[in-house]
Amino acid sequence: MRLGAWARLAVGTALVAVPMWKLGTGAFLDGLRAVGAAEVAAALGVGLLTTVASAWRWRLVARGLGLRLPLRTAVADYYAALLLNAVLPAGVLGDVRRAVEHGRASGDLGRGVRAVVLERVAGQAVLVAVGLLVLLASGPVPLPGASVNAVFFGGGALLTAAGALLWVTTLPRVQRARATLWRDVRGGLLARGVWPGVTGLSAVALAGYVALFLVAARAAGETAPAGRLVPLAVLALLVMALPVNVGGWGPREAASAAAFGTAGLGAAQGLTVAVVYGVLALVASLPGLAVLVARRLPEDRQVLPERRDQARQQVPALGGRAQ
Repeated sequence: MRLGAWARLAVGTALVAVPMWKLGTGAFLDGLRAVGAAEVAAALGVGLLTTVASAWRWRLVARGLGLRLPLRTAVADYYAALLLNAVLPAGVLGDVRRAVEHGRASGDLGRGVRAVVLERVAGQAVLVAVGLLVLLASGPVPLPGASVNAVFFGGGALLTAAGALLWVTTLPRVQRARATLWRDVRGGLLARGVWPGVTGLSAVALAGYVALFLVAARAAGETAPAGRLVPLAVLALLVMALPVNVGGWGPREAASAAAFGTAGLGAAQGLTVAVVYGVLALVASLPGLAVLVARRLPEDRQVLPERRDQARQQVPALGGRAQ
């Protein structure tokens, strides 16, 4: 693992550890205990909605780049990527896997990678735009003064956009092919038959994420009106995009604790809600385990006969006799 990856992992871990150190482990444990059967069912249902919307968005972008991607395959690959993102460091390794596999399957690794990059950037762009609109429309967090409020939310949006841009521009393939990337942006995102669908599906996915946050808040015992919680949910989603998280954990917990504390709802409550959301997000990705297992089984069936045949061929060489 490179030094930069270790640094991001350390920062993400610290962003989880510091709120727990300041607020105690009780808020974290309360979040784990708050998840019941109803919340699990809600997470799986919302997860289906957001995953299908995101996979469909990926399919539109890939089609705009001239790549074939059936929706069923896209949904399965997206579920597998979500699970790997949730359980592996950095939070993007699942996306790297689906990008490489689709690129190889389509015969164009570069365009396969760029399709995933553009699809992720499109989702983040809609999130940033919605975050700014929420700020301008409601000014939700009661900070002392509208200017401070604007800095708080606008700064989070700008940091998210900068993080996404940094992640894109540091990819070696992107650095070597910026002209190609711009051509793909025009075809995969800005084309007349692509951008409306990408925007709409991104909005559907974002609505699902916000709904899951509200489920987490209610499970944690938060009774504040939904209108007060939605801006906090958007803020948590914004900071989750920063490239210093560990499977999504880290910035979300720190930002939720700070935002809930500032809003007068209690920093410990914010940490608990963030933990519940993290657990529910993991539950929502669990169908990806079935995808990974189902795809592994045919490989095992193919490998085992080959190994058996190799063993039979080695028996005479060892002085034995084939039966």
